Amino acid sequence: MNSKLSTLNSKLFLASGEIFGGTSFGAKKSASGEVVFCTGMTGYLEILTDPSYFGQIVVFTFPQIGNYGVFPFHNSEFISKSQAEKKEEIPDQARNDNFFIDEIFESKKIWARGVIVAEASEKFSHALATSSFGKWLEKNDVPAIAGVDTRKLTQILREHGTVLGAISETNPEKFSDPLDGRFVPEVSPEKMEILEPEIPDQVRNDKMKTIAFLDCGAKNGIFRNFLKRGIRVIRLPFDADPFACGEKFDGIFFSNGPGDPEKVFETIATIKKCLAKKIPTFGICLGCQILALAAGGKTKKMKYGHRSANQPVRDLKSGKCLITTQNHGFVVDKKSLPDEFEIWFENLNDKTVEGIRHKNLPISAVQFHPESCAGPEDAEYLFDEFVKKLK
Repeated sequence: MNSKLSTLNSKLFLASGEIFGGTSFGAKKSASGEVVFCTGMTGYLEILTDPSYFGQIVVFTFPQIGNYGVFPFHNSEFISKSQAEKKEEIPDQARNDNFFIDEIFESKKIWARGVIVAEASEKFSHALATSSFGKWLEKNDVPAIAGVDTRKLTQILREHGTVLGAISETNPEKFSDPLDGRFVPEVSPEKMEILEPEIPDQVRNDKMKTIAFLDCGAKNGIFRNFLKRGIRVIRLPFDADPFACGEKFDGIFFSNGPGDPEKVFETIATIKKCLAKKIPTFGICLGCQILALAAGGKTKKMKYGHRSANQPVRDLKSGKCLITTQNHGFVVDKKSLPDEFEIWFENLNDKTVEGIRHKNLPISAVQFHPESCAGPEDAEYLFDEFVKKLK
């Protein structure tokens, strides 16, 4: 571990009784949450700014994290290429703007409650990086521990399953989730916003399509994929009724998000309306789970979930295999799906459900992340398939 890091001692306490010691860096504070592991070799910027990690302490299994540093915020509307080359960050007022969709980060801040690594690199090598990993965590008020045997910790999590834990100097003894898995209200926007794609006026007037986007903690990568395809996005809070928002739209989308899908009953009710209206519908991750629940199916908690950028899935109809990015701790119970739905994709490692679709209606969802961020882009074509269904 780099000698420049803090020498303060800190520990990770697990509810299952194990204790891991290490060196504190980032914010000097305690934190508690569900301890999960992520196997991606790169992508720590995208992972930690993904709202789906809200309420969790993330264990990175890759031996060294932070070696390419942290980039400034980038967005063509607020920052030029010359500014990026000069490592100039966008103004705070622009970064806080509701319409800001960054080109690198998946949201405006870190959502994970804590970070555990084997080694944190204080030095960074990327030409455009402006900060070290540790300073970035400190700026975002996120505590972290380095020097942990993450291999052993991951083995424990795989054996016992995901457990609650705490980053602290002393054992908290009691571990609890004060939100009881209802995390989506903490990460969803509070009001409606409209995101306009940059397309010619003629296309805008004649051919532009619009979607209602139920944001349960969406990644910027999903917005980027719709906007670059010329889709106008009506971004709505998770509990909004899109059919009463006063805007016309051609289809509806349900995003990823954190927590227990059964606790997002407002969004489940909205999907039931979509099924009744037979409107083109697409969902990602949490959106897949709540579609299943709205259709009458069930979800279940996984032992330790899928959090990586190398999960293989197969389209059961075409036989095509994809390598996908994933981040979920719940999964659709395949035996509970009603007859009008079919399993679309299957995980090749554990045979869990990775996608479902209605047999007759333009309604479908996938458990993985076709927008990647970070990870392979094998499944990005699914956005095109949904766009074709918009009328």
